[in-house]
Amino acid sequence: MKTLFLAWQDPESRKFFPIGKLTFSDNYYQFVYIKGALAAKEQSNFQGLISFPSLEKVYQSQELFPLFSNRLLPRSRPEYKDFIKWMSVSQDDADPIALLARSGGKKMTDTLEIFPYPEPDKEGIYHIHFFVHGISHLTESSINRIEQLQPSEQLLLVKDIQNPKDRNAILLRTSENTPGDMHLLGYLPCYLAEDISKILEETSVYVSVERINSSPAPLQFRLLCSINFTSLNNLCLFANQIYQPIVNEISQSISA
Repeated sequence: MKTLFLAWQDPESRKFFPIGKLTFSDNYYQFVYIKGALAAKEQSNFQGLISFPSLEKVYQSQELFPLFSNRLLPRSRPEYKDFIKWMSVSQDDADPIALLARSGGKKMTDTLEIFPYPEPDKEGIYHIHFFVHGISHLTESSINRIEQLQPSEQLLLVKDIQNPKDRNAILLRTSENTPGDMHLLGYLPCYLAEDISKILEETSVYVSVERINSSPAPLQFRLLCSINFTSLNNLCLFANQIYQPIVNEISQSISA
């Protein structure tokens, strides 16, 4: 089974809520709201999405739901091959779920973002890819430093404890192997920050550069990184109750 989560950001408070889960199994796509949608409703008056009006239904389809498919770059576009390279996904592995997981499916015109549900390998090791967030807010010096990064170069995580909007925010910076070379490079995605903040208290986390995409790649796809760590004490990502479905995923299903 392949799984993605859908998140919504309150346009006023900018608070980030995971609200839904998309799965692909047995040639069917399925979407359900998760309990984070209830928190979004209570705290930010979230009313559900037009594509999925009821918070208490299970939606199924043999085709990828338009809300998700419209966030994929069509293969007919001339920049599609470049896009695949930016994602660092092979042509053979470039299925819709993989591309949405890597790209985030984010549009400039709305407040939704997609992220994957990672699972550890047989040795209990997580291997997660992500694009660094917030690069557009960096200094010119930091953006120039990103262009000089090398594949496999190690980066460090720093908790941004003074961040007024997100107490779990985590910055990435250069490892300062060269004296004086300390540059902030952006943020770990919000969907990872809370869990990684807890994991850092129990085990080491290794972050490295996967790929640098120079212009004309958008800044949101500029720096692709990987994060690796070993799961200890049965610590799993996205185990919080907010990621659990509101309704039973088998019953009450309706076709899209």
